[in-house]
Amino acid sequence: MAVKALVADRLGPDWVIPTLWHGDRLPRFAPWPMPFVVKSRHGCNQTLIVRNEFTDWQAIRRRARRWAAKPYGRWLDEWLYAHIPRGILVEPFIGDGDQLPIDYKFYVFAGHVEYIQVHLGRGSRHRWLVYDRDWQRVSARADAAAPPPPVTLDRMIAAAETLGQGFDFARVDLYEVAGRPLFGEVTFYPGSGLDPFDPVSLDTEMGAHWLRARESVAG
Repeated sequence: MAVKALVADRLGPDWVIPTLWHGDRLPRFAPWPMPFVVKSRHGCNQTLIVRNEFTDWQAIRRRARRWAAKPYGRWLDEWLYAHIPRGILVEPFIGDGDQLPIDYKFYVFAGHVEYIQVHLGRGSRHRWLVYDRDWQRVSARADAAAPPPPVTLDRMIAAAETLGQGFDFARVDLYEVAGRPLFGEVTFYPGSGLDPFDPVSLDTEMGAHWLRARESVAG
């Protein structure tokens, strides 16, 4: 919730996905237009999509209550999450029909985008590819369904670099919906540093960028 205000200030309110509701416990009945998304404010992979009136709302309330009852951050040593106030938020669904939007994750080193991790097929055949800032693929995995660059790629790169200023590293996640770029989240240790890259040399290259960025920011 706090980062939405920061993004609205730095990029403009049009970049921010609206918040339909936020709090500690979901209401007994869902008053929001469907489809919408329920997610935790303080954790990772704690997201549910309510697509229609046949969804078991009481089951979602129970699951969200369990999310809010537990701190997140001890798992995989992602300590920062433990300092985020626990709770739930609700947002409108921004996908196309039943399809989740493509997730563009910008790897920003010392305020400069070097790589873009592109997540495809979330909710079905999930896979991801890595491109450089010029949209040249640098990951080895072949994928016939590799997407063209987003229409607003230049704006997205500029936005990610704006949000990454002052940090040695930040991953800035953005979407493009109907030709409009939207902010998703910022994280400082994606995958807790455990995501495998193909080729392995890409991991080494990213680490080299990070080391140079740390020296740059420290200096």
